[in-house]
Amino acid sequence: MWRRWSLAGLLLAAGCSEPQAQNGANPPVPTAPGPAAPKSDPNLVDADAPEEFTATASGLKYRIRRKSEGRKPTAANSVYAHYKGWLDDGKEFDSSYKRGQPIEFPLGRVIPGWTEGLQLIGEGGMIELEIPSDLGYGPNGMPPDIPGGATLHFIVELLEVR
Repeated sequence: MWRRWSLAGLLLAAGCSEPQAQNGANPPVPTAPGPAAPKSDPNLVDADAPEEFTATASGLKYRIRRKSEGRKPTAANSVYAHYKGWLDDGKEFDSSYKRGQPIEFPLGRVIPGWTEGLQLIGEGGMIELEIPSDLGYGPNGMPPDIPGGATLHFIVELLEVR
């Protein structure tokens, strides 16, 4: 079941003008998913994946969990991805894995931490993101599950650049 703060929250945080997202209705189910979703597992990481995070100039922290030589997206692309997100206390607030369906979204219309972070990996890659509040939902959060000022954590598998 979709939750208002899943894809809709990511779009709202970036100022998306999707009418369904603005009025609080459930976001649309991803269209044209292409072939059946590959079997994904956020626990399958490269044996040599770094344990330390790297920080970007913006303050985003990331570590590549699964390398890929696949096509990298730009902010102008849409991406098809599996993800899960949690707070500092470990509370999971969203997961496409639990819904059993990856999502497609325009990369330039989500929270800045996602836009920046997903450009660091190629198709087939997986990244772990630690997103500071100013690159996430900011001081207002995304009630009721994401408090204002929250640092967000995500595992994201980039399945396809569209």
